[in-house]
Parts: sequence; C-alpha cells; structure tokens
Amino acid sequence: MNQKFSSTVLRDARRVVVKVGSSLVTNDGRGLDEQAIGEWCRQLAHLIRDGREVIMVSSGAIAEGMKRLGWTTRPKAVQELQAAAAVGQMGLAQMYETKLRANGLGSAQVLLTHADLADRERYLNARSTLLTLLKLGVVPVINENDTVVNDEIKFGDNDTLGALVANLVEADALVILTDQKGLFTADPRKDPSAAFVTEAMAGDAKLELMAGGAGSSIGRGGMLTKILAAKRAAGSGASTVIAWGREPDALIRLTLGDAIGTLLTAPTQKNQARKQWMADHLQMRGAVVVDAGAAAKVRDEGKSLLPIGMVQVEGDFSRGDVIAVRDESGQEIARGLANYASAEARLLCRKPSTEFERLLGYAAEPEMLHRDNLVLTR
Repeated sequence: MNQKFSSTVLRDARRVVVKVGSSLVTNDGRGLDEQAIGEWCRQLAHLIRDGREVIMVSSGAIAEGMKRLGWTTRPKAVQELQAAAAVGQMGLAQMYETKLRANGLGSAQVLLTHADLADRERYLNARSTLLTLLKLGVVPVINENDTVVNDEIKFGDNDTLGALVANLVEADALVILTDQKGLFTADPRKDPSAAFVTEAMAGDAKLELMAGGAGSSIGRGGMLTKILAAKRAAGSGASTVIAWGREPDALIRLTLGDAIGTLLTAPTQKNQARKQWMADHLQMRGAVVVDAGAAAKVRDEGKSLLPIGMVQVEGDFSRGDVIAVRDESGQEIARGLANYASAEARLLCRKPSTEFERLLGYAAEPEMLHRDNLVLTR
C-alpha cells in the first residue's frame, strides 16, 4: 500500500498549477523529450476528467532553442538568450499542442513577463484570460516571455513564475516536477547523513537553510528557488509539492494523496487578491525606511504607515506605485500602494500631518501607506 501524506490538500485540490523544469522537458538539454511530455499530458487529461482545472508552467524554450541552434553552452548575452527562446518556443508549443490534442484536450500558449503581473490592469486581464481558458476546458501552457524580457523585468526562474501563476488564479496546489526526489535536510550528494523531508510547513525559515544553489547547467533554478516558490504560493493558500518528474503517474498519484516528493503545506488563511498582487511584485520602484516605532506599529499592530515614522525615501516612484517598507536594518517588513510620490514623500519624512498642506500646497491623505493597501512580508 502506498504511503499517504498526512494532509489531504492535494486530494482536495480542484485547481492545480503544474510546473516542469528544463532538464526534464529537454532530457537534460538533448532536445524536447516527446515521451515524457506525452506522459505528463496524459496525466493532465486524467486530472481534468476527474473534475480538476489544470495549468501547465513549462520551462524548456531556451534549452530547446540551444539544441536547434547547435549550442552546447548556455549563452550569457541577452540577445542570444532571446534568440534561443524565440527558436525554442516554436517547438515547445507545438509539442504540447500535439500531445494534449492526442488526449482530447485543447491548449493555449501564454507568455508572461513580470510587467504583466506588476501592472494591476494587466494582472487582472491575465487572470481573466486564464480563468476563461480553464472554463473552456483548455490547458494554458505558460512560460516566461524570454524573447522580449530583460534582466530588469525577469521573473528569474520558472519556479517563481509557477508560484505567481498559482497566486494569480488562486490555485489550491502547486506541483513542481523536477529532477530531484524532493527536499533533503542537506545535499545528499555531499552529505550521506542527509534525511528526506516528506512534509513541512511552507515558509519555515529552516527549509531555506537546507536548500542549495542551481541544480543543473540547463535550468536556472535549484532547490532554494523551489522552497521560495512554495513560500510565495502559500501566501494565497496554495500548498506545494516538489517531486521527481519521472515518477510513474506522479500527478495522478499525488491527487490520490500518495506521499511522492516533499509536501510544503500552506497556512489555511488566504490573502485578499489585491494584497497578494502587491506581495507578488518582484521589482519595485522604491522604498521608505522607517524607525523602530513605526516598524512595530505596521508589523505588530496592523497600523497604517504615517510619514512621521519615515527616516528615508529610496528610489523614484509615483503615487499609486507599489513600494517597500524597510526597517533601519534594511529588512523589508511590508509593501503597499504609495499615497505620495517619492519627491513629496521626502518632504514629509518626520513630519506630522498638520504640516502637509504647508509643505505640499495641498492637504491629502494623512498616511503614506494605508493599512488597507499594505501587506506584511516579514
């Protein structure tokens, strides 16, 4: 009898995001693994027939493009990476379309950049599109738009993208299929005493200490990016499982509760959609540094941030931008929608609201960030 997870979150999950890494999709860089992709698509079809909604986040465009271009080493130049992505994306989309169609499913290619999720209107448009595709019974196949993206707006890896998509559609679970069995307490290749972690709580700081760097020369992610992705997905209530992608019927067995890989359980409480959108910003235009008193009120008492508690303003931002709130040690404690642009905020540092009209020429909100537009990150 197969061992079961103690939690039923995967058995109960109705909306699932599945992320597959480059080394699996491209058979360690040798080209798209037709058999493996066909197997995952067969399992996706089984989940959908079981009444679940499924989104696939697939790496592999750059790796496939490298193979088609005859490159054996991942290039460093941005324009060469973008060219490889453009070449490889054709084959990747075609492969998923063929294999999903063979299982009676339609597919849709969705390419995203961080800018699509950082802008509130584009975020809502992306969400509406994905939910409509799911309602139509079509499987969205998502990848980062590496053809046009640059380092300033890059997600960084598709583990992060998978977590952001899980948050975007308020998924119940994120399944990260990788070339590792799951999480160990240390690197088993270096430490023979390393123990396997079957279940833990997503966001536990000890998990980050267990994880190391990138796992292969093909992909950009490693176990640490998966741990951080699970932490991010937990913000919207999605639990994450990290499992070996070549485990027979892994997706089907996971939804039956079989203990395959490492399950990182999310807290039960879900963030409000707007607060989750703010929490998901990977790059922000600026930040405000606050004193210990203001940090305590924001972090521990759930209060709004008042300018009198601000000691420094960083960056160049406009009213309505998402900015970070940092304590004096440099740690981010929150982020939210700025009520004042950076130039105005610098004038208001350490000032009470009674002086705002004299300093700015008009009277506006007394808060720099209102608690309704603020989300804690630490």
